Amino acid sequence: MSAVISSPSPAVDLAAVKNKQHMAWSAGDYAVVGTTLQIVGESLCEALDLRAGERVLDVAAGNGNATLAAARRWCDVVSTDYVPTLLERGRARASAEGLPVQFEQADAENLPYTDNSFNVVMSTFGVMFTPDQDKAAAEMARACKSGGRIGLANWTPSSFVGEIFKTMGKYVTPAAGVKSPALWGTEARLHELFGERLDSITIERRNFVFRYHSSVHWLEVFRTFYGPMHKAFGVLDAAKQDALAVDLVALAEKFNRVNDGTLVAPSEYLEVVIKCK
Repeated sequence: MSAVISSPSPAVDLAAVKNKQHMAWSAGDYAVVGTTLQIVGESLCEALDLRAGERVLDVAAGNGNATLAAARRWCDVVSTDYVPTLLERGRARASAEGLPVQFEQADAENLPYTDNSFNVVMSTFGVMFTPDQDKAAAEMARACKSGGRIGLANWTPSSFVGEIFKTMGKYVTPAAGVKSPALWGTEARLHELFGERLDSITIERRNFVFRYHSSVHWLEVFRTFYGPMHKAFGVLDAAKQDALAVDLVALAEKFNRVNDGTLVAPSEYLEVVIKCK
């Protein structure tokens, strides 16, 4: 009886995945959605117990929610993202508030900073979407000083946003071999990612509440401005677009906690503070 030899799985082309993700996040206008999440950045900065004068790095900062929150606390903030248009939106917001922030285009998996450069390294709903999760986590830890803190806000797998991506995945197949971003919203994965540098970790389960005129209004905004959803609809034919829209509105209604016609949908996330060794 001959042995069955299985062929090795093909290596994942993370560069190609990253390129597709870059195009997705550059599509639409994430800042329209991102601005509504400002309270998460404020909460994370309080959880991090920021001190005036601390050097803070915001990774995959989007249009700067956590960036602005840290700058309001008199920190020396460097805000990074790999999408230039999002950095421009963050720069405009900082300028409008008179907040001195340094904005730099940078890849979360290859941060252009020396070891132990920052008192605090943080990311709100950003670094969790990197294709190479281990590399991104290692880069955050490398840039953080010994005794410094890493702060994260990550959607959980069972959250409204987690379910949005699962629903879209039924219509547009996710990249093979790439770990789900929602794993960052689990305690086990966080220990895997940061175990070597982790001195202590504090995790709080929180909810961000999406508030829109209706479930249909929410879908219109996300379909137009939220890059991954915008791209997902763009590759489907008309019939599948309609079916996805129906499923997403139904999902929004599943999470909706009011019945007055508006949408008030909580989405669970982990608020994480890691103290580095």
